[in-house]
Amino acid sequence: MKNSSEDKVQSYGKSFLNFDNMITPKIIQLIFYIALIISILIGLVMIFTGESVLGGLAIIILGPLLVRVNCELVIVIFKIHEALQDIRYR
Repeated sequence: MKNSSEDKVQSYGKSFLNFDNMITPKIIQLIFYIALIISILIGLVMIFTGESVLGGLAIIILGPLLVRVNCELVIVIFKIHEALQDIRYR
């Protein structure tokens, strides 16, 4: 007789291999935070090295905004997929 933890592992493995659960939205969130930190650091480096104060400020302000927009575009694709699955299984 199987216990519930074995059933959960088998269920997760099956849904992972069948692409029932999407992991990319979670990865996109991680990528967003990493890119956010990198863009702020690049902007600060540009400001403090005297390379370009205005360019550094632009990267600090526009970098996170552009990263967010790109991540949202990818997430929208997965939201559409989820909505279509809901419609299919009604």
